[in-house]
Amino acid sequence: MINLNGELVSPNLFHLNISNRGLNFGDALFETIRIKSGKPLFFESHYFRLMANMRICRMEIPQSFTPEFLMSEMTALIESHEKDCSNSRLKFLVYRDSSGLYTPDSNDIGYIISAQPIDSNSFKFESSFYKIDLFKDYFIPPGLLSTVKTNNRMVNILGGIYARENEFDNCLLLNTNKNIVEALNGNIFLVFDDTLKTPPSADGCINGIMRNQIIALAPKLGYKVEEVSISPFEIQRADEIFITNIILGVRPVTQYRKKIYQHIVSKVLVNGLNDII
Repeated sequence: MINLNGELVSPNLFHLNISNRGLNFGDALFETIRIKSGKPLFFESHYFRLMANMRICRMEIPQSFTPEFLMSEMTALIESHEKDCSNSRLKFLVYRDSSGLYTPDSNDIGYIISAQPIDSNSFKFESSFYKIDLFKDYFIPPGLLSTVKTNNRMVNILGGIYARENEFDNCLLLNTNKNIVEALNGNIFLVFDDTLKTPPSADGCINGIMRNQIIALAPKLGYKVEEVSISPFEIQRADEIFITNIILGVRPVTQYRKKIYQHIVSKVLVNGLNDII
């Protein structure tokens, strides 16, 4: 089932209006939420990020959009799903529901909630080989709008195609200042001894929920965290590199060009995350 503006609809009957602004102009944003045993992980963080991003995008936030309401909408979908979605990837997409061309006639919104089952209720430590490269065809502009999870992800899409064509598992994206911003599907951390470095939001990285969890968790496990601009030249100097997102948790990188990385800190962090949840 799919939740379309509060109505549970079969996927066979679901359709988008041809004038949908998310489809036509990328005028939409989303939250990807991990569901564990029927409950969303880090729901409060997702909720406040969604509200902040809707304000940045000048969307009208309905008075009904309370935490309790959004929780009930997600729960209704999970419980009605034809497949077991007690452990799942849930996508909460909000679009501007208005006519108009580039300039909308109103800032009213609509929403779509969908879910896909996943096979685990904990974060796994993935030690399989994982090779990355830089994607340098297009760049992300630094600034506030780049931190918002809109559905306009063309740089990520083209980077993904580049990675597939060149047999990489992922790519790192750069901003217009030629600093590392993030990976195709998550935030990036570099490890130097007992220090974790990650790009600041001012450089244009997504304000990731898992990124923030790692920033809060790492000092409790004895690691320092620095939010600093990272040059591509630092990649081969790092002892370890890992990617974070809400579904994978922590994904260690094995190789960049000729550099092979260890997976020590990432394993400690995966165990720490599982203790939290």
